[in-house]
Amino acid sequence: MKKIQSLEQQSGVADFWQNREHAENTMSSLKTLRDTFDPWKGLRAHFREVKELYNLAIEEADESLAEEIAASLGNLRATYEQLKVLQLLGEENDPLSAFLTIHSGAGGTEACDWVSMLLRMYTRWAENHGYTTAILDMLEAEGGIKSVTVEITGEYAYGFLKSETGIHRLVRISPFDASSRRHTSFASVFASPVIDDTIEVEVKVEDLRIDTYRAGGAGGQHVNKTDSAVRITHLPTGIVVQCQNARSQHKNKAMAMKVLRSRLYEHYREQQEAEREKQESEKKDIAWGNQIRSYVFHPYSMVKDHRTKVEAGNVQAVMDGDIDRFIEGYLISSSGVAQRWA
Repeated sequence: MKKIQSLEQQSGVADFWQNREHAENTMSSLKTLRDTFDPWKGLRAHFREVKELYNLAIEEADESLAEEIAASLGNLRATYEQLKVLQLLGEENDPLSAFLTIHSGAGGTEACDWVSMLLRMYTRWAENHGYTTAILDMLEAEGGIKSVTVEITGEYAYGFLKSETGIHRLVRISPFDASSRRHTSFASVFASPVIDDTIEVEVKVEDLRIDTYRAGGAGGQHVNKTDSAVRITHLPTGIVVQCQNARSQHKNKAMAMKVLRSRLYEHYREQQEAEREKQESEKKDIAWGNQIRSYVFHPYSMVKDHRTKVEAGNVQAVMDGDIDRFIEGYLISSSGVAQRWA
């Protein structure tokens, strides 16, 4: 017994659970590894089952199994496609939820309507993937939304949505133009991870300017009669965040600080990684020449990502949240994979 205890002490096993925080972080890392490995293990086992069923059908010339085999192969293919994309999400923050901020750019009323359309697109995408969404702040304007920040909660939400950071361009016949002329509008999208409390981000009180104001939009029940909305400006970086979704100023301030920590974490990380220039991309003019993706409704129908050359002809499907091909194209391109896996 003494020998066993001695070995435990030498190996550190006895001390493992004494440091609760370290143990929980280790177990969390282990779970992440298992979550990565186990689905592939299950896929392989499922493949063997389908193969055995196929061999059985051949041996017994049983055509009644054809439909079941075809369905199983379809499920295998779908699972493989999902796992294949997840393999591309290997960065530290990829498994986290995301804050998504959309700002209107050049285009006036058209651009504000474009922000509304993009918000709907990302909300639909999130719903299709089983994620939950919560609008943290929204500045309404004539014709639509001037800016909006939404929290998208679910595993790998940030890993997927990081591909959306940049300028998005819309070309269409304007519904606001009596002469039915073609207009071009721009909006910027910025994604940042929802970091947890274990990640330290230094935020000095003296570096903050905190303003309160009345929340609400066009009027009626949405207008708060007290100064519950909170805007926080980080003076050294110029990053501004705001929150007005709760009636409590305290809750709005806490959420705004959470968003600020996320934005600062991303900002400092990008400074350390020269190859990642998301923050610089966000600072570019929201106008001609800087777009990452174009959505053309007229004179033809097409959505094209200018970074990866991925295209889609069904614009309405894209606006309904079908953006996975663009996300996958970006992940493959940024990971160094030369071409799409077969």
